[in-house]
Amino acid sequence: MMTPTQRPLVLVTGATGYIGGRLVPRLLEAGYRVRCLVRDVSRLQGRPWCGQVERVAGDVLQPDSLTAAMRGVEAAYYLVHSLGAGADFSQRDVQGARNFGTAAQHAGVGRIVYLGGLGDPATALSAHLRSRQLTGDALRESGLSVTEFRAGVIVGSGSLSFELIRYLTERVPVMICPRWVYTRIQPIAVRNVLDYLAGALRVPASAGRIIEIGGADVITYGEMLTFYAEVRHLRRWLVPVPILTPKLSSYWVHFVTPIPAAIARPLIAGLRNEIIVRDDLARQLFPQIQPLDYRSAVKLALEKLDAQAVETTWNDALATSQRGVEPVTLTTREGMIIEHRQLLVDAPADAIFRAFTGLGGTHGWLYMNWAWRIRGAIDRLCGGVGVRRGRRDGTELRVGEALDFWRVEAIEPGRLLRLRAEMKVPGKAWLQFEVVAQDCELRPLLTQTAYFAPKGLAGLAYWYLLYPVHGLIFGGLIRGLAARARALAGDADPGTPPV
Repeated sequence: MMTPTQRPLVLVTGATGYIGGRLVPRLLEAGYRVRCLVRDVSRLQGRPWCGQVERVAGDVLQPDSLTAAMRGVEAAYYLVHSLGAGADFSQRDVQGARNFGTAAQHAGVGRIVYLGGLGDPATALSAHLRSRQLTGDALRESGLSVTEFRAGVIVGSGSLSFELIRYLTERVPVMICPRWVYTRIQPIAVRNVLDYLAGALRVPASAGRIIEIGGADVITYGEMLTFYAEVRHLRRWLVPVPILTPKLSSYWVHFVTPIPAAIARPLIAGLRNEIIVRDDLARQLFPQIQPLDYRSAVKLALEKLDAQAVETTWNDALATSQRGVEPVTLTTREGMIIEHRQLLVDAPADAIFRAFTGLGGTHGWLYMNWAWRIRGAIDRLCGGVGVRRGRRDGTELRVGEALDFWRVEAIEPGRLLRLRAEMKVPGKAWLQFEVVAQDCELRPLLTQTAYFAPKGLAGLAYWYLLYPVHGLIFGGLIRGLAARARALAGDADPGTPPV
C-alpha cells in the first residue's frame, strides 16, 4: 500500500470553476494527491475539500508563477477559460495554454488532460468553438502527451449552456427563435464529463488522443427547450424566424437571463455549428461509461433544487471570510435567486447561534413581526399551514420539525440553521443563517441568506414584486439577530426589540 506521499500528484487548474470544482473531489476519492493552481487561494475557502488539497497561487498568463505549481506533478488538468474576459479571449486562452504547456514540459510533467469544445474543425466554427480547439493545439506545442476531450452542451445545474436553456424555458412561454433551433447537437450530462476526465489517468491509451464525448441523444436546440419544458411540466411554444443575429439574440438573453451579453454573444454565435460526436473512440477507450440521455440529464440537474442536492452549492455561495465584502448582495445562481446579507457582530459565536435558533413561535421574528403574521394568515386563506404551528421547544430545534411556516432542514451546532418554506409560494424557498469565525477579526460574521427557486413567470413576478417588502424585512431581521445576540451575551435586555 502506498503512503500518502507516494500517491501520484495531480495539478488542477480552474478549481474555482464549474468543472474543476467538481473534478477535485473525484480525484481525491480516486486516491490522488491534488494541487490546485488558482490566482487567489482564498477563493477555495469554504469548499469541503479545501483542507485536503495543496493550494498554489499562480496565473497561466504569468509564466514565472507556474514553476512552483508544476514541481513534482505527474499529470495536470487544464480547465482554464477566458470567455467573458473581453474580445481577445481567444488570444488569452492560446497564450495561457502555451505558457502552461512550456512550464509543464520543463518540470517533467507526464501528461496534460484538457476539456475543449466539440465541433468539426473542417467547418466554419464560431470564434468560441475555434478558440477551444486552438487551445488544445497550443498545449500540444509543448511536445507533451495531451488528452483532449471535446464536449458540446454540458447538462448540469449551474453549467453556462444548461442555465441558458433553463432560464429561457422557465421565463418565456412563447420564444421567438432564429434558425439555429434546428441545429443538431449532442448534449452530455456533467457527471459523464467528470467520468471521462477522472478516468483518463487510469486509461493509458487515452494519452495523446483527441476524444469526442457526447450524451446518448442527438437532438436540436429546439428539442432541448421543449424537452426541458416537458420535464418541468411547462407549456412552451417556439416561433422560428429567418433573421435574428447573434448580437440581437445576446441582448435578448442579457435581458431575460442573468447571463451578460458579452458572454452570451460568442456562445450564441456557436449555435449555428452542428456539434455531434463523429467517431466512437470514447466508447472504445471507456466502455464502462454509459452516457445519459438528455431527459435523464435534465432530471438529475433539476434535483439540485431539492434541499440535499443544493447544499454543496449553498456552502460555496456562503463561503466568505474576506473583509470588505458587500453587506447585501442579490444574485441569480443555478436557477435560484439568492439574497445574501452579512454583518460583523459584537457578540460571541454561540450567542449568535442561539439568537437565530431562537426565532419563531412565541419569540417572533424580531422585526415587523406583524408582517410575518399577516403572511401566515394569507397562507392559511390559500390552504397553507400558516404560522399557527409555532415551535416545539422555546430553545431547542431538531432537524425535520416545524417552525411556524418553515421546516427545519439542517442544523450544525454552533454554526448553521437552514429552514425550508412550507407556505404557499410559486416555487421553492429556503432561509439560512450561519455564524462564521473570522481569521482576522475579533467579531464573528453573521450571514443570512434567502434562496428562492421560482417556477415560471409567476415565481419571478412573486419575488420581484414583493422584494421591496422582503428586503426591508430581511434587513431588519439580521439587525435584530445582532441585537438579540448582544443581549444574550449580557449587554442588554434580551426582550428589547430592535430599532
